[in-house]
Amino acid sequence: MWNILESDVEFPTDAESAVAPVARVLPLFGELYELTEPDESLLGWQERALCAQTDPEAFFPEKGGSTREAKKVCSGCEVRAECLDYALENDERFGIWGGLSERERRKLKRRAV
Repeated sequence: MWNILESDVEFPTDAESAVAPVARVLPLFGELYELTEPDESLLGWQERALCAQTDPEAFFPEKGGSTREAKKVCSGCEVRAECLDYALENDERFGIWGGLSERERRKLKRRAV
């Protein structure tokens, strides 16, 4: 949680330099951090995901509904591995993530243990 901006921070005034502003912020507990470009390791992969460009309902079918359409989209997605890792690490219980249903992810987790 961030509580204050450091007082010596200068913010850009023209639109071109405001595209990638750099701010120094002081967290409530801890060190001073410099914020620049978004961290790719944190959810930046979601911007490149093919599912972000398609109907989200396909990825959350009704119980007993087809997962074929969602899995077809996943099969050509460049961030499929990152998506699956995210779902496994965050124990996503619903939807198609990384080309696998919740049941398939559970089986995969059991095999890994």
